[in-house]
Amino acid sequence: MTTLTLWRPVGPAELDLLRAAEWRAWPPRLPDQPIFYPVLNEDYAIKIARDWNVPAHGSGYVTRFEVDAGFAERYPVRQAGGRTILELWVPADELEEFNAHIVGPIEVVHEFHAEA
Repeated sequence: MTTLTLWRPVGPAELDLLRAAEWRAWPPRLPDQPIFYPVLNEDYAIKIARDWNVPAHGSGYVTRFEVDAGFAERYPVRQAGGRTILELWVPADELEEFNAHIVGPIEVVHEFHAEA
């Protein structure tokens, strides 16, 4: 099986939910979050975790995970800014099925914290 590597920047609350799911599934979206959008570029994920999550939550984390590439093809890739700022848009009501196609664990690959 071919896999697609994705990244997702998260704050401490979502990190706790990942831990509770034993690093195997993304938590359900909140009612005001109709889209789950992992990103296709590690640098973009780092920027969000460091520049948005740290000021908002005191820390930010970049996760990396693999998903079945054939399954992921059903979701559109959206350009969210510059040409390397790409997101995979998964409707929130399909997240459970998306989670079933994650291959291996979700890993934390970078973390950032506010300076004391």
